[in-house]
Amino acid sequence: MNVACKIQAVGVRKEYEVSRKGGDRILALDGVDLEVHAGEFLAILGPSGCGKSTFLNIAAGLERSSAGEIRIDGQHVEGPGPDRAMCFQDHVLFPWKTVWENVEFGLRVRGLGRKERAAIVAHYLGLVGLSKFANQYPHELSGGMRQRCALARTFALDAATLLMDEPFASVDAQTRNILQEEILRIWDQGAGPRKTVVYVTHSIEEAVFLADRVAVMTARPGRVLGVFDVPLYRPRNDETRSDSFFRDLVVHLWKVIRDQVERIS
Repeated sequence: MNVACKIQAVGVRKEYEVSRKGGDRILALDGVDLEVHAGEFLAILGPSGCGKSTFLNIAAGLERSSAGEIRIDGQHVEGPGPDRAMCFQDHVLFPWKTVWENVEFGLRVRGLGRKERAAIVAHYLGLVGLSKFANQYPHELSGGMRQRCALARTFALDAATLLMDEPFASVDAQTRNILQEEILRIWDQGAGPRKTVVYVTHSIEEAVFLADRVAVMTARPGRVLGVFDVPLYRPRNDETRSDSFFRDLVVHLWKVIRDQVERIS
């Protein structure tokens, strides 16, 4: 395996049984082959139901593939591990814990000492602009602030690989743009080498804005139709969105995905 390859999917297939009698089955993924380079930000696009989230869950070790495998650092994924952190569509914060306690939770589970936990939590709450809200509870925060808390919790774990399943899908368009810039800033400012990020989204604009490369999946059963480079300069900001190459790539990817959507209808 190429030394620059962090994640390698080989022939990943996932089939679900939808009948209790074992008759009807749905093929969600059928032979997904994909490589993710160490330290890159890879976005995954595709029509609804193509298996994007299923693929991410298999990479996280939350589901098992029916055939094929995903390897991370050359090791077969058999279950969740400390080398990976998952960020879901919903913030999944503990409602009875404060912002501080939510970010600290994973660090407690890992057995870090109190002073080390405090330094890490303070650092990431500062990065996402929630230092003044450390003692607030999730219900006291806006949707965007809750997602900021979820980002802080994810990055605080310091996992080498971040798996993100449409983390900004539930916030308004303005907040979403701001959070996109936030995630790139945190990703770029982290200690040591950049994290490897696999980011599932329905938004073509979001994929192009965030990613180094964009993988487009076919309609179900999902396969990788193609992987497209995004040679836009970093750091990215509002000016990036008005770049002619940005717009051209968004239009091109929409044409590719529209063809897959039309196959469903």
